Amino acid sequence: MKTYFRSTGAALAMLGPALAWGQAPPPPPPPYIVAASPQQLAPYTVQGQLRSPATGMAYLFYDRPNGKPDSAQVKGGKFMFRGKAPAGTIAGLFVIAPKQLPSFRHPQRGQRMPQPLQVYLEPGTVKVSSPDSLPHATALGTPLNADNARLTADLKPTDAQIAKLMAGYQKATPEQRQDKAFDEGLEKQYEAIQEAQKLVLARFIKATPQSIVSLTALERYAGYAIDPATAEPLFVALAPAVRNSAPGQNFATRLASAKLTAVGAPAPDFTQNDVNGKPVKLSDFRGKYVLVDFWASWCGPCRQENPNVVANYNQYKTRNFTVLGVSLDRESGRDAWVKAIEADHLTWTQVSDLKFWKNEAAQLYGIQAIPQNFLVGPDGRIVAKNVRGEDLGKTLAAKLPTTTP
Repeated sequence: MKTYFRSTGAALAMLGPALAWGQAPPPPPPPYIVAASPQQLAPYTVQGQLRSPATGMAYLFYDRPNGKPDSAQVKGGKFMFRGKAPAGTIAGLFVIAPKQLPSFRHPQRGQRMPQPLQVYLEPGTVKVSSPDSLPHATALGTPLNADNARLTADLKPTDAQIAKLMAGYQKATPEQRQDKAFDEGLEKQYEAIQEAQKLVLARFIKATPQSIVSLTALERYAGYAIDPATAEPLFVALAPAVRNSAPGQNFATRLASAKLTAVGAPAPDFTQNDVNGKPVKLSDFRGKYVLVDFWASWCGPCRQENPNVVANYNQYKTRNFTVLGVSLDRESGRDAWVKAIEADHLTWTQVSDLKFWKNEAAQLYGIQAIPQNFLVGPDGRIVAKNVRGEDLGKTLAAKLPTTTP
């Protein structure tokens, strides 16, 4: 459960700065900042009526040519947007009170940001309303927003359960968070809720194959680490127009990457430079078990996991095992990358092309979030994926030979 909460918190912390005019390294594009298809622009109108705040600013984030959000003043709780976008574009709506505007526009790293309301932009008038504020708002008035409202209502019970579980974790004492029984109990509860939620998502996808909202539901169903065995049948069931849309093609690419990196598949080879500029290939480690570890100096959950990787490396390095670190740092963060290697005592080989989320090895492996890892066997085939915490030690103990060959 720690992994889920930590990674969720990190994603939210990074999302805020990413949406605030690029003032901090952004994460991969959030699911609501995506165009449904490369079709011609269509006019849209978004009208809002909230009780709170009565004044302030409303912001509509989506993939605009100038890279900036659309904005509108809030007067008497009302606001309006008019513009053009490919029909089906998914946007994130924020409504910010005057006192919160400075911190929203210039967030600090780690600052908790408000959750946006997902809005589908399409011809017609989208009407956003709430009995109080944005967290309880609904967007209706157009077909896709009606579909999305229905999906949101279907997911409300499980979303509430996850929120309650997360609140319980956040309120836990440091001692409780370190307690194995407490952690495993939360993990089991979360997994059960997640499985229930997947059933809801799958039912919606099968019942609404012609809607781009079903693709959004599939993205949520699949998560950042796609299981082709369960996700592909749902993707194939979508209408051709949805599969062939821009986000549909993106999902197809991720699905193909997931197949390439499935357990049992040959690990895709890549070459990147180490900290001294020397090219290193994954295939250079053929004959060993190698943990390909995707991380970055700016990634909080990655840094929290590093002591566990160090401990397992030290325990198993004499059993034909090593680690290959692949950093998603950027060119301007090279010094931070090197300092993090030293600070975290990462004594194994470290490589990067310093291209941030466009790291070519990360794209080859379909990386959408970090940390992620792949355990590659001596024959070059993937034997395990995303093993962290205690699972890493258990997997290595089971897979590695008892003596060095």
